[in-house]
Amino acid sequence: MRNVAIKRVYEKPAKSDGRRILVDRLWPRGVSKRAAALDGWEKEAAPSPALRTWFDHKPERFAEFGKRYRAELKANPAVEALRALTGKVTLLYGAKDPKINHAAILARVLKPRAKPGRKAT
Repeated sequence: MRNVAIKRVYEKPAKSDGRRILVDRLWPRGVSKRAAALDGWEKEAAPSPALRTWFDHKPERFAEFGKRYRAELKANPAVEALRALTGKVTLLYGAKDPKINHAAILARVLKPRAKPGRKAT
């Protein structure tokens, strides 16, 4: 996967989104399946319930949350399923803050790293 973006599921779908994948464990309140216009729902890519509860969207916990969430993702088969997607992929999340949420971390994990001696594209 080369092109990954994040977007609140409450925002209007756009053709530029590419594949729209919900990465929350819980269905977002007030959003119909039709309005979400999903191409997939990867519940298992979300943080564990215990981690999500601990984090509680508190900004002061975000750095530690990121470390713990990345550790969970290392052994998570949902990450490979997402990496296997081709083309533009938009990860959808329900959190209010566009920077302090798990989808922002997941997107960074999914973006390919440049190999030594090669420039990233």
